[in-house]
Amino acid sequence: MHRLQISYIEVKEGGIKLGRSIVFASGKGGTGKTTTLANVGVALAQFGKEVIVIDADITMANLSLILGMEDIPITLHDVLSGEAELKDAIYEGPAGVKVIPGGLSLEKIKKVKNPERLKELIREISSMADFVLIDAPAGLEMTSITALLIGKELILVTNPEISAITDSLKTKLVAEKLGTLPLGAVLNRVTNEKTELSREDIEAILEVPVLAVIPEDPEVKRASAYGIPLVIKNPMSPAAIAYKQLAAKLAGVKYKPPEPESPIKRVFKALFGGGKR
Repeated sequence: MHRLQISYIEVKEGGIKLGRSIVFASGKGGTGKTTTLANVGVALAQFGKEVIVIDADITMANLSLILGMEDIPITLHDVLSGEAELKDAIYEGPAGVKVIPGGLSLEKIKKVKNPERLKELIREISSMADFVLIDAPAGLEMTSITALLIGKELILVTNPEISAITDSLKTKLVAEKLGTLPLGAVLNRVTNEKTELSREDIEAILEVPVLAVIPEDPEVKRASAYGIPLVIKNPMSPAAIAYKQLAAKLAGVKYKPPEPESPIKRVFKALFGGGKR
């Protein structure tokens, strides 16, 4: 892991080409927002896109942990507090995704006196990549609203239950007032139980399309425990396939999910050590 020197992307006319800045937000904690952003960001990088992911959760930063990037010396907190340059807080993560992590220490959190400086940084960051994915704090506190404000587009990450959908609706309405365009919602941890709201009901309540349905998948927790994005650790798992389908949709590329292995092939791999470990 190391800091990167990133050159700006210029259009032929000599102006600056700005990538898409998309805020991933949720009305409440625990929806799987950060895990979704991390895997979609890595999947976009796997599709050949230049991607920067930003942990804009000033008080509960954990994006770096999901990406397996602990003990980072310089973070977004240092940039916001004026103690470091932006270029020094950009690191290379899995599959070549660029990461601007948040600080995990309480000392660094206390130094952040003006989180609104994020608005000043986002244009510079957006000129470095095709996609800038921003992990917003859950809820509607000031730091959450600031994160909504700095992105041009919004993806709501929610669960198919009425309390989560209600909170997501509030987040969407605030984002619209700030001028941020809601792209749609991601339904996470879907089990298809009868108590869950249907896709159609959720689209009717939120008045945005459901972009992806991520099934409940035990491989998600396993990947997080290892600090390896699921789309890398187990790309054949149902949730990983859903993440990659969402990334392909955002990137405008074709993605054909891999064919499931036959039981006989799995037995041969187990017996003779075939496949990657």
